[in-house]
Amino acid sequence: MRFKFFILLICLFLVFCFPLFSQTHISVSLEDQVYYVLEQAELRGLCAPLSGIRPYTRNIILNTINDILYSANVNKLREVEREILEQYLDKFALPSNGLNLEKGILRHETTLGKNEDIFSVNLGAGLDFEGSGASYTDEKNYFSTELWVTLFLNGDMGRNISWDIKAEAGLFTAPRNYLGMYDTYYKGFDMGPDSEYQNREIRVYSEPMSHFPYTYRKRWDGSIHTLGDLTAFDSWPNSASVGYNVESEITSSFLEDKFILRAGRITHEWGTTPLGSSLALNQMARPFMGIEAEFRPFSWVGIASMTGMLEFFNREGEKESGMQFQNAYSITMLQFNYKNYLFLDLGEAIVWPKRFEFGYIFPLIPAIVYQHSTGDYDNMAFVINIKAQYPGIGKAWFSFFWDEAIIVKGAGELDRNMLAFQAGVNFPIPVFSFSSIQLSYTKVNPYCYTHNRNFNPWYGGNLPMKTAYMNNGVSLGYYIPPNSDEILVRFQTMPSKNISMNLQYQLIRHGADFGSSAVDGSNLLSELDPARDGSNPVTRRFFLQDGAYQWMNIFKAGFEWKLSSLPVTLFGEAGVNISHFTNISEPANITGMAHRNSIIDTPEYPFSAGFILKLGIRLFQR
Repeated sequence: MRFKFFILLICLFLVFCFPLFSQTHISVSLEDQVYYVLEQAELRGLCAPLSGIRPYTRNIILNTINDILYSANVNKLREVEREILEQYLDKFALPSNGLNLEKGILRHETTLGKNEDIFSVNLGAGLDFEGSGASYTDEKNYFSTELWVTLFLNGDMGRNISWDIKAEAGLFTAPRNYLGMYDTYYKGFDMGPDSEYQNREIRVYSEPMSHFPYTYRKRWDGSIHTLGDLTAFDSWPNSASVGYNVESEITSSFLEDKFILRAGRITHEWGTTPLGSSLALNQMARPFMGIEAEFRPFSWVGIASMTGMLEFFNREGEKESGMQFQNAYSITMLQFNYKNYLFLDLGEAIVWPKRFEFGYIFPLIPAIVYQHSTGDYDNMAFVINIKAQYPGIGKAWFSFFWDEAIIVKGAGELDRNMLAFQAGVNFPIPVFSFSSIQLSYTKVNPYCYTHNRNFNPWYGGNLPMKTAYMNNGVSLGYYIPPNSDEILVRFQTMPSKNISMNLQYQLIRHGADFGSSAVDGSNLLSELDPARDGSNPVTRRFFLQDGAYQWMNIFKAGFEWKLSSLPVTLFGEAGVNISHFTNISEPANITGMAHRNSIIDTPEYPFSAGFILKLGIRLFQR
């Protein structure tokens, strides 16, 4: 009897205390390792199916971890895995009043009103530094640094509303090389001076040379200022520069986290595919100001919608750069799941010039239908994700993103077929704690994520406005550029509660967007020829066989180590990037047919191999 009474007391404690464990609803950074842990928990059947709308709030993460630790599934955990989960409980739990040196937080909490609702304020700071370098076979060496100081202020207003302000100032450099000029249409394109379709020559640069390809994330907002002249702005930190960024949010949660409403400027990832894989809204995109809502009335269905204002890349100064970029962005996604076995996302996204279009904001009217009632002055996309998994065995998924969807006869060889797709599998490795191996293939067709500049009556009708699927110069979708593909193999593990490690191989192939054999449609600023029926040979595509292509073989290993006795995290990665080009014997893009390619090594398209190393330290993890 005593044993049964003891069990009853524990059950009552869990039922009545879980909702009070934490009421904070601010989002958790998508860079946090906890997302990987939760993905593995879902894959192994340790928790209920998770939403594909990320970031999650702290309350959702804490409740999910508690569901794992206080359920029958706890017996499936290794001791190390239990320690890892308990560590995250401690990390995201609310600190007590006063100064907490371990978390770098000063907290004050009080109760207000008849219901004694909690009102709290947390003030904190953090610092992170990373240095990276690369040495290449041409005997050139590159070095870059990132030093950021973070201040944050956040808290709760009652049980349902939380707020957060984070401001950072940084000193950084990320050198890159000038590669050449690129025609946004193609060389020789001309439709007359009065046409809205105007070819431009743009300067093309490499990825930052001291980082692995397509991994560098701009961390600054607006313009930056070089230390050599702090009064002038610059668009890229080729030399030591200073800058800032500000992210903030107000988030409310109701009905036990079934309805979440958020307004703010943060980073997102949408889709039930693994974190970092989304073709529609990827964590590599820059944050933007938006209002979003997610409603999951039942365990098997949910709907989310967001509208926000995109930001221009400050290339020529605020007035010049902003003049042709006045865009809003809306995305709506329906999510269905059958238990923990089958998942389906159906979504649409649209980049539209800033004007009040309530139909694009309202989630219950398909934008692709509403568009025909307002005129085609926007960039419409459709997305579908399908994921099937068997808990404990593995999962497979397929993603499809169709930009400016239209059915055209013979579209298989036309640039007009602006789509991206991804297929992948992920398997847990039972002999290691929270370990998995992932294999995926991604293809992004030419001109996907791009859009023609068009005259819009809202801006005088004579200024070409940009509506490419991008924010602050970075794609909103997947991180590789148009006219590219990627094979990715990634192994991840957490051998202890304080250490995570990964090994990764990538093969990325990308059509050259510079030089004499540049392939049209290979740059986010590319614009598609209005003659799209295939009558012009230039509008046909033959991947790897219609010009010069860069092949990048990337091998790397990384780690993250949180020290047990100090609020310090060490991280780093090292590896090699081996790059070469292939080309065809005919002039690129003008014959309308495929040609045999071969490996080349020329001053314009050279072979290179580089060793890359990055090391960093963070103080006071949030």
